[in-house]
Amino acid sequence: MKVPLLDIAIPSIYFKGSTRQMLPSRMAKCTPDMYSAIHRLAQQVASQGGALYLSDLFRSHDMQLQAHLDWKSGKKSAFSPAPGGSMHEAGRAFDLDLGALKISLKSFWALAQQAGVSPIISKPDSKLSEAWHFDCPGSHARVYSYYKDGKGNNFAKPYTAMAASAINAVGITLDMFGDRQREVSLQFGLIRLGYELGNVDGVIGKDTREAMEQAGLSTSSPLDDQVEAVEDLLQRMFPHEYEVPPAQPLGEGFAWPDHLIA
Repeated sequence: MKVPLLDIAIPSIYFKGSTRQMLPSRMAKCTPDMYSAIHRLAQQVASQGGALYLSDLFRSHDMQLQAHLDWKSGKKSAFSPAPGGSMHEAGRAFDLDLGALKISLKSFWALAQQAGVSPIISKPDSKLSEAWHFDCPGSHARVYSYYKDGKGNNFAKPYTAMAASAINAVGITLDMFGDRQREVSLQFGLIRLGYELGNVDGVIGKDTREAMEQAGLSTSSPLDDQVEAVEDLLQRMFPHEYEVPPAQPLGEGFAWPDHLIA
């Protein structure tokens, strides 16, 4: 199965009049492991007198494209990659209100690490651009390491390869691979399982078939069956990325308006 995108209710930085709003539904989607991480962090921050307010979480292809165009035009100062290159597109990245945390960024980094969430910058300095951005890489961190170690070279950056893997895993089309989405799913999946096959390019050649054989998969079965078999292995190896967690309260750090609870 594909990794599901779950709806999540989380307070945002946005107001309507004097009432704080929940993150808009078009952005309030994330993977199961990110869902659990957000709730855990919200509770921990609230216990220390702060609040986890988000400005961004999921972005559709069109939303990511607009963010990229806004960056290119100068309307948006922080870098936004073209569609296919952001963890936001996989529901695996959030941007938060640093001031609302009421704890140091260094302290939040420690909490984030325990929750499986990582910063995108190299040191906890709130003055740095993107200090507000955090990712939940999950098993896609293996794709990052794979490309960082030079086992593949057809992505500009390891981060872009990781983001592409995460986007593909939730079933969203990657423009760069055209009609080879299923082939790419097979290749990304094999890398996440720990096998090597050269570049993720959607071409099922000798190296990909060898990786399939090492994984105990049939190289003669239909492609759809091969992809399903890889996804089954991934679901068994990384169950927390696929299993829908129970609904969790966000703690006492936020008073939910009645009209948002209904």
